[in-house]
Amino acid sequence: MKPQNLDARPNGWASDRPGWQSSSWRSIGMNSIELVQKTAVAAELEIRKLRHDPSDLVLRSVQPVLWLLIFGQVFTRVRAIPTDGLPYLDFMAAGILAQSVLFVAIFTGGMSIIWERDLGIVHKFLASPIPRVTLVLGKSAATGIRSLFQIIVIYGLSLLLGVNLNLNPIAVLSTVLVVLLGSACFCTFSLIIACLVQTRERFTGVGQLLTMPLFFASNAIYPISLMPGWLQVVSQINPLTYQVDALRATMLAEGSSTYGVGVDVFILLTIATVLTLICSRLYPRVAR
Repeated sequence: MKPQNLDARPNGWASDRPGWQSSSWRSIGMNSIELVQKTAVAAELEIRKLRHDPSDLVLRSVQPVLWLLIFGQVFTRVRAIPTDGLPYLDFMAAGILAQSVLFVAIFTGGMSIIWERDLGIVHKFLASPIPRVTLVLGKSAATGIRSLFQIIVIYGLSLLLGVNLNLNPIAVLSTVLVVLLGSACFCTFSLIIACLVQTRERFTGVGQLLTMPLFFASNAIYPISLMPGWLQVVSQINPLTYQVDALRATMLAEGSSTYGVGVDVFILLTIATVLTLICSRLYPRVAR
């Protein structure tokens, strides 16, 4: 009688043998690479739209420019808002960058998927073997790339207005990372709204209804300490608050973070991950 092989495992079972472990890690690595490649393809399809309508980038930059030139200049003279020693224009610059990212992400992400549904493109994507999560990640990445133009515009205007920016390459890269994370949060949020409302008219109404409360219920243009108690609670669960907090530490030479940049990045990354998973489950609803 042959001795029983105690190391044998049915198919699909884990094993302690090094060969099995290395094979499992290789499989995970290959799946991760494939996920990144498909996400890059989905993002590239979105970025192609900019070549046909590059004026959209310029139009999206008009609003933050007006905020800095008009609102910022006026409230700099008021001197009634406590900013922990920062000039008000410095305090506001990071908030306006976050606001511009919010507007770009909300109105680009959700509206694009509704247009694609009307053109029949979404049905083709859903019929393909592409994972739904890569479609969501691709749109988030493309929206983040659109938002990078806002960094160039606001940095350039801030320098002209005398804002004391931190131009250290590490600080600039940190600002880019925070912008990409914030863009991913609000783009996936926008996509979830689009999957639920499914029409351009409803999406436009809901988008306008949500963007201004998100902006004003944050620390973008005034500190949280000035808010009434109930609004302070809302601000603490607002992702824009943490994006602005991180941008003030990375963007400004004399800026600092209230919660810590690491905490801000962790919260933004967690929210973006959760919203991406939710959106990937809801994505087929937009085709109905």
